[in-house]
Amino acid sequence: MKALITGITGFAGSHLADYLIDQEGIEVHGIKRPRSRIEFLRYDVNYHEGDINDLSSILDIVEEVEPEYIFHLASQSFVPLSWKAPRHTLTTNIIGTQNILDAAHRYAPKATIQIAGSSEEYGLVDPEECPITEQQPLRPLSPYGVSKVAADLLGQQCHRSYGLQIIITRAFNHTGPRRGEQFVTSKIARQLALIKLGKAEPVLELGNLEAVRDFTDARDMVRAYWLAVNRCQPGIPYNIGTGTGYTISQVFSKLYKIADVKAEMKQDPQYMRPSDVPRLLCDSTAFRYATGWKPEIPFEQTLQDLFDYWVERLK
Repeated sequence: MKALITGITGFAGSHLADYLIDQEGIEVHGIKRPRSRIEFLRYDVNYHEGDINDLSSILDIVEEVEPEYIFHLASQSFVPLSWKAPRHTLTTNIIGTQNILDAAHRYAPKATIQIAGSSEEYGLVDPEECPITEQQPLRPLSPYGVSKVAADLLGQQCHRSYGLQIIITRAFNHTGPRRGEQFVTSKIARQLALIKLGKAEPVLELGNLEAVRDFTDARDMVRAYWLAVNRCQPGIPYNIGTGTGYTISQVFSKLYKIADVKAEMKQDPQYMRPSDVPRLLCDSTAFRYATGWKPEIPFEQTLQDLFDYWVERLK
């Protein structure tokens, strides 16, 4: 079987490649941009240079590979950047998704296609609406959230219109080794690693410390993606998350304990978003019922591995 991963050089994409390579009988292909960093990439992946915003290159790749599975993970995924670059975010996440669907419709119509959505699609959630089910109204509070709603709906539309086997997942926050340094868990872990190594002043500047997020280890998340394309019903969304929430302040406290350093945490207005999702807590009952999945890696282990990753990288 051939599996094609968009965004294979990214955080989730590289972990998914690792997972699929370890499964027997799967030939892993990935789309990477010409100047993408390849430090996480493995030699036993077939790489194809392309850009999801360039329909011609995507058509060529899908025609060549003829995949049985397509995991669409490529996106502009950093929420704060979507405020600064909304057009780039909307183009990449919406038109890029349409390009993947067009290529699949033309050259891989029998493939099972995962569209990786996000909990940011839910946006404004009242406390009594948590934990969040798939029936929760979508009220995105960022250009990123809007773009993921559109990609989600494009998948549903292509399933209904053309019969494409579209699996829609709405992943809540996930983290772990390789997470980009701009994301909050990595930002904290990286700064504490620099302090531990004597390379930075013992002060961390963060944004909203009271935002609650539901964190899954990326290695558990990509295992969920594989189960999703094999066991979930096409055309409907599935939430994936742990059901446990932590404030950013609590995440800092856990990493602070792991790092075993002296440091001060400050809230800086420049890191505050124009509008922020106050609380995202997942109800993944439907997904667990369909797949039997459950998270296996404790959050404390995820944070330990993340901190160790940054210490090793920054030495």
